[in-house]
Amino acid sequence: MNTLEAFNQALFLTINATTSTPHWQIGVALSIADYAICLVPLVLAMLWLSGDRDSREAALRACCVAMLALGFNQLIGLAWMHPRPFMIGLGHTFIEHAPDSSFPSDHGTVFASITLTLLLARIRWAGLLTLVAGLAVMWARVFIGVHFPFDMAGAVVIACVAYSVVRPLWSLAGSAATDLTILLYRKLLAWPIARGWMRT
Repeated sequence: MNTLEAFNQALFLTINATTSTPHWQIGVALSIADYAICLVPLVLAMLWLSGDRDSREAALRACCVAMLALGFNQLIGLAWMHPRPFMIGLGHTFIEHAPDSSFPSDHGTVFASITLTLLLARIRWAGLLTLVAGLAVMWARVFIGVHFPFDMAGAVVIACVAYSVVRPLWSLAGSAATDLTILLYRKLLAWPIARGWMRT
């Protein structure tokens, strides 16, 4: 374990920005770390609003996988507190962050969950888009000093576990859950749908 942690910290220091890093690079990383997560609801909304049932089902399943994975993260954080780099005085940090457990990364978990679900649902354009964005976010959050590389690797593992849990449950109730969600969507947004502003 000590060897793995030492490797984790050494890898972090290789990626982490320093005081001599150009300001524009840090600025780009901060923007990615803070705002790229907004791409996730945008992609899911586009899939839902496309009106295609398969796309809607994939978007709904991706949400379920991501929420379950985030739940796993909370349990891990309660059971095992892994300090963030700045909590142990390692490297440089360029953004304020709560001193909570770093492992696994919530941002990384969301992107990994959405990407995995969409790619396995064969919605390649959305899956590849979130994959590229997710990799950028994982790099950025290590670069600015709030996560270790292993936090991101752990996020991918947790996403895979969550998907493996959701998959058999989805085969039993996923179709019904999708139908119910579509029904609620049509009732709640009946007014703009009736005017042709949104697809049924």
